[in-house]
Amino acid sequence: MSSKKAVVLLSGGLDSATVLAMARAEGYECYALGFDYGQRHSAELMAAQRVAADLGASEHKVVKLDLRVIGGSALTDDSIDVPEEETSGIPVTYVPARNTVFLSIALGWAEVLGAQDIFVGVNAVDYSGYPDCRPEYIEAYEKMANLATRAGVEGNKLTIHAPLMKMSKADIVERGTGLGVDYSLTVSCYQALPSGAACGRCDSCRLRAAGFAEAGLADPTVYA
Repeated sequence: MSSKKAVVLLSGGLDSATVLAMARAEGYECYALGFDYGQRHSAELMAAQRVAADLGASEHKVVKLDLRVIGGSALTDDSIDVPEEETSGIPVTYVPARNTVFLSIALGWAEVLGAQDIFVGVNAVDYSGYPDCRPEYIEAYEKMANLATRAGVEGNKLTIHAPLMKMSKADIVERGTGLGVDYSLTVSCYQALPSGAACGRCDSCRLRAAGFAEAGLADPTVYA
């Protein structure tokens, strides 16, 4: 078992599965962390469980939150439709403060584990306009993390890794395939059916399909 521990945010989607595989390939003992935050479906949570087991995570926790209390997103408010056509600006699928909340809990678990590394699958190339998927955000969060924790104050620097930040979706698919990621286990759709079948129309589905097409690889996604 590796002496290097890392907390890996694992949603059950394509990107986070790839990041888990990348962290494992770098020799980290990985602790996968997901969230039941009131999202539209639970298919991604079941997908995360499959991925964590398949890629050899040492532990997989799911933290229950209720972001529906504040709403403000198509993913946490059923009265807001998931867009099925491309939109400009920050889309309604942006969940207010989601990555900040998730990283904060990952930070706490990392301290408990004695881990100095956190991996997250944010991406600035295909990032759909989300402000908390930019390099500036990750850099600022890492700085805050080292100011706000006992580990940071005592000189055990915490690092936020975002290895997909500048990769295209095709690059991500190619990298994950090379690392043995079984993408048939993953669910990326914003409005997947309970079975995990994808709508094929939302932003996430379009980006995923384009990634496989551009990589010249078969798309294992099951569509409704």
